[in-house]
Amino acid sequence: MTANLTAAVIGLGSMGWGAAVSLLRAGIVTQGVDLRLDVLQKFERQGGRGYGSAAQVADDADVVFTFVVNADQAEDVLFGDQGAVATAAQGTVFVTCVTMPPDRAIGIADRLHEAGMLAIDAPVSGGSIKAEAGEMTIMASGPDAAFDKAAPAIEAISTKVFRLGDVAGPGSQVKMINQLLAGVHIAAAAEALSLSAKIGLDLKTVHEVIQDCAGNSWMFGNRGAHIVAGDYTPHSAVDIFVKDLGIVTGTADALAFPTPLSDTALALFHEAAADGLGGEDDAAVAKVLARKGGVRLPGDTG
Repeated sequence: MTANLTAAVIGLGSMGWGAAVSLLRAGIVTQGVDLRLDVLQKFERQGGRGYGSAAQVADDADVVFTFVVNADQAEDVLFGDQGAVATAAQGTVFVTCVTMPPDRAIGIADRLHEAGMLAIDAPVSGGSIKAEAGEMTIMASGPDAAFDKAAPAIEAISTKVFRLGDVAGPGSQVKMINQLLAGVHIAAAAEALSLSAKIGLDLKTVHEVIQDCAGNSWMFGNRGAHIVAGDYTPHSAVDIFVKDLGIVTGTADALAFPTPLSDTALALFHEAAADGLGGEDDAAVAKVLARKGGVRLPGDTG
């Protein structure tokens, strides 16, 4: 079945790149779209087909994955002047893997359906390493026909797919809750390790011990390792959580629901971005706390 399937991935950032190479590894003809020529050339060396605009790929793609940064970019690559929808065949499946406000996800799916397309609201989780291994978790909602057609491609990029309903919205809602927890846990890990440094504890030891204790979280294990190593290479940047926690607090405000922990974490991410750390790994929020506490973490030369 995969031999007759052509997939396209719009946006070859860390997660989109992982999806694209996973599709290639599964034997699926894969087209990649990105504005960066060096990334397209790298993708072509992997056996993919590189293009500079979404309109160039959609005419012969059966499944189109969208891995851009936000809802505005998603709307542009789908419906803009060089968007994919105008050239796509009727019945093409669009799998929108962007973290965005749930109402925007619903609006995009509605526009795709009106254009004669099939739509899956499918934000992802797992990080760049799992993405490249084809082991993402997908929180997905959409019609059965879309899942049936896209099944080989979705299976190629994931190890777990949660089917959350037959219409758009629930996928993005669940991802929003995931990002609430992820953002708060990153902030908590940053606080814990910064305080450890102030006390004079060995960060590597603290990181090792806590991972075997009740206070551990996935983010403490993963992002804590970045803080211990002083490596802020942006696998997921501070700016991403400014956006994602903004989605959480904006949605909660509209519902008149309190989110004190999210509000505090978001303020920390905003502060990090204002300090020029927006492009660094999201664990760089630890630098903000450490500097305020009069201590320098590994790798902090600012």
